[in-house]
Amino acid sequence: MKAAGHSLLAYCRPGFESECAQELAANDRRLASGGFARSERNSGFVEFVLPDPVQAQRFAEQVRWQDLTFARQLLRVMARIDDLPKSDRLGRLMPTIEAAGRRYRDAWIESPDSDAARELAGLCRSLNNALISNMKRAGLLEAESPWRLHVCLIDAQTAFIAEARCDASAEWRGGIPRLRFPSAAPSRSTLKLEEALLTLLDADEREAWLKPGMSAVDLGASPGGWTWQLVRRSIHVTAVDNGPMDPGLLDSGFVTHLREDGFRYRPATPVDWLVCDMVEQPRRVAALIGEWLAEGRCRFAVFNLKLPMKKRYDEVQLCRDTVLAALAATGRVAHWRARQLYHDREEITVFARSG
Repeated sequence: MKAAGHSLLAYCRPGFESECAQELAANDRRLASGGFARSERNSGFVEFVLPDPVQAQRFAEQVRWQDLTFARQLLRVMARIDDLPKSDRLGRLMPTIEAAGRRYRDAWIESPDSDAARELAGLCRSLNNALISNMKRAGLLEAESPWRLHVCLIDAQTAFIAEARCDASAEWRGGIPRLRFPSAAPSRSTLKLEEALLTLLDADEREAWLKPGMSAVDLGASPGGWTWQLVRRSIHVTAVDNGPMDPGLLDSGFVTHLREDGFRYRPATPVDWLVCDMVEQPRRVAALIGEWLAEGRCRFAVFNLKLPMKKRYDEVQLCRDTVLAALAATGRVAHWRARQLYHDREEITVFARSG
């Protein structure tokens, strides 16, 4: 067993461990915590080590998972256990869990989203059932508890035991909402917008800001994956793209297709939503979104930023500053939330609004 209570565990997309570590380090500098990152490329996780348990707890309380871009989940580590015996893994895990002196609402055994760790899915499921049974017998489960226990298997012999408040962490195992591709949608890109609306907005915001009868513009819409998500919510969409749109969407009565350049198009009257998934330099997309928001052409925006091969974290910060500066120049306050979604690849998805 290694030192307990000194670190945080962040899940991320494999290959983006460096960007996740940079983001955690930036928060560490802001808090003057004195931490450092440990990561291995393509592992799907970053361990951020703090000097002591007090600093780790402070970091966990002040760095919200919802405000991070590259981390899918953020957990406080209680212990790392190596050399788990194949014959009795729970026998090694339970003493540490019991020693925490806490009751949990639930317990998840999960693994990072790496090729190697995904092979542990069956083991995670079988161990999870046994863990729940053991915790019930030990009186460690309580339906009203605000805490969830996480056991992260990084291989068959190694586990992090961690915890998080349910209201301050992702509500899906591994931080990944499991979405099913709707057969009526014209492309798999529809899952990006569905995941973005699910993870970047809370339930109250979705209810208030995605109402039937609202208006939207979809830049780079063809064949209509993002438009489909809006139409299913009875939102009227102007789909802007020189490419063809799905015939079913055009027959819905909710879509107007304009064969125009997405960077040149401007609506005659303001709309509620702007969505954009155009393949273009991220800073150029950010400048476009900033202009729409600053000029009041839309209230809300969801857009993708296709990241470069190098200095990806720096590019995200530049794009964020571009949008915020555009609104500040007109006296508007900008709100920015960004995440690298499960359905993203070399990109991030951003929700932005003014006011």
